[in-house]
Amino acid sequence: MQPQELRTVFMGTPDFALQTLQGLIDAGCNLVGVYTQPDRPKGRGKQLAAPPVKTLALKHDIPVYQPLKLRQPETVAELKDLAPDLIIVVAYGQILPKSVLDIPRHGCINVHASLLPKYRGAAPINKAIIDGETETGITTMYMDVGLDTGDMLVKKSLSIGPQETAGELHDRLASLGRETMAETLQQLCAGTLQREVQADDQSTYASMMKKTDGRIDWTRSAKEIHNHVRGLEPWPGAYTTINGELLKLAGTRPEEAYTGEPGSIVSADKNGVRIACGSGTLLVEQLQLAGRKRLAAGDFLRGCPLEPGTLLE
Repeated sequence: MQPQELRTVFMGTPDFALQTLQGLIDAGCNLVGVYTQPDRPKGRGKQLAAPPVKTLALKHDIPVYQPLKLRQPETVAELKDLAPDLIIVVAYGQILPKSVLDIPRHGCINVHASLLPKYRGAAPINKAIIDGETETGITTMYMDVGLDTGDMLVKKSLSIGPQETAGELHDRLASLGRETMAETLQQLCAGTLQREVQADDQSTYASMMKKTDGRIDWTRSAKEIHNHVRGLEPWPGAYTTINGELLKLAGTRPEEAYTGEPGSIVSADKNGVRIACGSGTLLVEQLQLAGRKRLAAGDFLRGCPLEPGTLLE
């Protein structure tokens, strides 16, 4: 069996899904439909914007479907009419009900951005960095009615750099997702695909990030705060407050040379702002006040001097 012989439906929405979809297109897969989230208002003008996956699909003349709820009877009936042999899911944004999971004869395969069973859920990339992991990867799995609980298929790992942000890791994992799905599809067609049951007791849930997750707790160690900052970059961003005004921080480095009152500014110059933590010091190279541009420390301090001893809230 060849990939071109499988009637395939792809389900995905954000940029993360693009590389896998492009890989299927380049491989000549028989894509009979692409499902993605409805167009949403975006930007200051709140103009309706198409999801990235929709734009790519239309570019290649693939039919696009954007149901508000996948579990609606008319949507399930429409999907059945497409008669897919396989459904491939990458960051679609909706849970697939059993009525959909049961449609394709070769099942529904998901591309997940962690080495399962660890980091199930919506934000595995952020969570891995926040927790200080040095390795992560991609797992393809057969989907079931649970949340990222299905049997694992193919795993590929990569290391996480000590300064790497969630945004940077996102892009590398998107590329690895394409590669992992290609291998999974190859094994499926060859009849060599092996299933591995997940160990539930080894799983961690990575819930969706919220803006409030960005608040920095200065009583934690410099290394923990550094991981927190890069794990939330570029969104929602890590922040503190100064004189009641929100201050976002980026480009951090943990240091162990100084201890002081957590949240107090130790020094501030063109090389960065040093802030005392529960243990150690955090060097901050980029700062941004609410509603303004992000600036390098030297440029920021020219417009907003920060005196040693100032306490961040």
